[in-house]
Amino acid sequence: MMSWLKDVIGTEKAIIAMCHFNALPGDPHYDPAKGMEDVIEWARKDLMALQDGGVDAVMFSNEFSLPYLTDVRTETVAAMARIIGELMPDIRIPFGVDVLWDAKKSLDLAAATGARFVREIFTGVYASDFGMWNTNVGDTVRHQRHIGATDVKLLFNIVPEAAQYMASREIESIARSTVFNNRPDALCVSGLTAGAETDSALLKRVKDTVPDTVVLANTGMRLDNVDRQLAIADGAVVGTTFKYDGKFENHVDVNRVKAFMDKVKAFRGVLVQ
Repeated sequence: MMSWLKDVIGTEKAIIAMCHFNALPGDPHYDPAKGMEDVIEWARKDLMALQDGGVDAVMFSNEFSLPYLTDVRTETVAAMARIIGELMPDIRIPFGVDVLWDAKKSLDLAAATGARFVREIFTGVYASDFGMWNTNVGDTVRHQRHIGATDVKLLFNIVPEAAQYMASREIESIARSTVFNNRPDALCVSGLTAGAETDSALLKRVKDTVPDTVVLANTGMRLDNVDRQLAIADGAVVGTTFKYDGKFENHVDVNRVKAFMDKVKAFRGVLVQ
C-alpha cells in the first residue's frame, strides 16, 4: 500500500535524517563568543553530509537546546528560522522541523519556512524530566488551520523520550485512540533518549494495531538493525547513528550515512523484487 511518504518524500521506507542545531541564543549552553554564525555553519556542514550521503529527507531541530521547554520562547523560533533561511539555497531534499517540545511553535516554523512535516508530542499527559507535560491537540490543529499550514504533515510521537504516559494504558490503546480521534499522518515510536533503539516488539504492536497509518521508528536505528526495524516500520527518523563514532554531540560523518543508506536501498530492492 502506497502512503503519503511516496508523494512528499519520494519513497516508501523513507529515512528522515536529523539535522541538529547547536544551542541557540537564550539556551543555557549557547556560546555568544562564537555566535550564530558558528551555529549556522555547523548546521550547514551536517546538512551537506546528510544530503551527500543520500538520505531521503531532513528534519531540523533545536536538539541542543537542553534542557527543553514545553512553551518555547520566541528567540528560539526566530533563531531556527534564520538558520533554515540561510541554509535554504543548499537544501536539495524535502525537509521538516521540530521545535522541542512545542507543537504550535513547530507549526509556526513550518509555515514560515515551507517545511513539509513536523514531529511533536501532540497528545497525552506525561510525567517527564521537564516536569508535568500536558498537551492540547484540539487547540494545536486549529492553530494549524489558522496559520494556513494544513498541508504540513503531522508526525505524532506517542512514546515521548524521557517521559511516561500518566494514565495506565497499553500502547495499542494509545495508538488506536490517537488515530481515531486525531487522524495523524504518522505515529513515531521512540526509545528512552535520542540514539536509544526503538523496541522492535513495541514497534510491531503499534503497526499491527494501526496497519493503515504510517508508523516510524523514531530513535536508535543503526546499521545492524536496519533490516529488522524496516521490516516492521514504514520508515525511520535517524540522527545519532549518522554522527562520527555514533556519538550524539559529534558532526555527521558522510561515510556512516552512505553505508547506512546503502543498506536501506538494498532492503528496498528486496521488497520490490
